[in-house]
Amino acid sequence: MILRGGTSKGAYFLADDLPSDPAHRDALLLSVMGSPDPRQIDGIGGAHPLTSKIAIVSRSKRPDCDIDFLFGQVGIDKPKVDVTPNCGNILAGVAPFSIERGLVKAADPVTRVRVHTVNTGTIAELTVQTRDGHVIYGGDARIDGVPGTAAPIAVEFLDAAGSVCGSLLPTGNVVDRVAGVDVTLIDNGMPVVVLEASAVGRTGYEPREVLDRDTELKARLEEIRLEAGKLMGLGDVSSKVVPKMALVSPPAAGGHVCTRSFIPHECHASIGVFAAVTVATACILPGSPASRVAQIPAGREKTLSVEHPTGEFSVVIEVGGTEENPIVEKAGLLRTARLLFEGHVFAHESLAQSFDAGRDAA
Repeated sequence: MILRGGTSKGAYFLADDLPSDPAHRDALLLSVMGSPDPRQIDGIGGAHPLTSKIAIVSRSKRPDCDIDFLFGQVGIDKPKVDVTPNCGNILAGVAPFSIERGLVKAADPVTRVRVHTVNTGTIAELTVQTRDGHVIYGGDARIDGVPGTAAPIAVEFLDAAGSVCGSLLPTGNVVDRVAGVDVTLIDNGMPVVVLEASAVGRTGYEPREVLDRDTELKARLEEIRLEAGKLMGLGDVSSKVVPKMALVSPPAAGGHVCTRSFIPHECHASIGVFAAVTVATACILPGSPASRVAQIPAGREKTLSVEHPTGEFSVVIEVGGTEENPIVEKAGLLRTARLLFEGHVFAHESLAQSFDAGRDAA
C-alpha cells in the first residue's frame, strides 16, 4: 500500500512479503523505489526525501505491543536504505495499514494500536478512528503541510528519549561547543543538532527555497553535523541521515519557537514529527540555544507550537522534575493519514530471478 502519513508519503509492506535477508530486502526496495536516480523514474519513489520512505510491518514479537514497524529512508541518488532513524510521519500510517491488512482488529469508535519501532526500540500508542471494522480517513483535523482535512490520529510516545543515541543528551551536556557554535545535541525520538540560526549568520525566517539553495550554509551545517555525529556516538555520519539539523529563532507567527530543519542536506518543507518533539524538548532545557529564543508556556502540561516554513506543529509535553532540571515525562501530537493506493509493485527482472517469485511482487 502507499499511504500519506503526516507530511510524508511512503510504501508500506508486510514483512512476510519481503526477503528476510537485509541485503536482499534492501536491493528489492531500491529496485521498487527506483533508486539510485535523482528522479526515481524507474520506480514508485517521489524523488524527494519526504516521499522516498518505506514501512515494513508485522505483528509484534513483543507481548506489550501489537505491531513491529521497521522504517527505511530510501536514498534517492545513492543505493542505500537507512534503517537507523525513525519517522513519526510514516509511523502515523502504520496503524491504518495494520488494520487494513488484518493485523489488528478494529473496534468502535476508535482503535488503539501499540507500535514497537524496531529501528529505535521505542513504543508509541496510536489512536485511530474506526467504524464497522474499517478505518475512517475523512474528518476535520488539519495539519500544516497537507492540504485539506482528515480524521485525526493521536500519537503518544511512551519512551522516545535516547531512541538512537541511548540517552536524551548523549554528551551529558545541555550545551556543547561544536565547530565554533553553541549547540544542543539531543535525542528525544530523533538525533538532532539544535542551534540558533543567528549562530550561522541567518535569521531563521528565510523561505525554505532560499535556504535550500544556500550552499554556503549547507557546507557549514555539514561541518557541524559531522563533528556532532561523533560526539553523539553515531560515528561517521557522512552517509547517514542522522543527526538532523535544526535552526531555531524567536517565534514569528504566534507560536513558541521558529524552526528551519535540514534532513539533513535538504531544508524541510515543514519539520519531521520526532524532530519537532526533540526541538520542543530542547526548548525547556535551561541554558540551551533553543531556550534562549523560545517563549515557553507555564504549567506541567505544555503545548508548544513549533513554527516551520509552511505553518506550525503542535507538540504536547508533560514536564516533571525541577525548574533547574526539567524532565519530559510524556510527549504526544496529532497527525493524519490517508490510504492512497493498494496493489502490486514489481522489482527488476534480474532480482525476480534471484528471489522467491512470491516475494518480488509485494
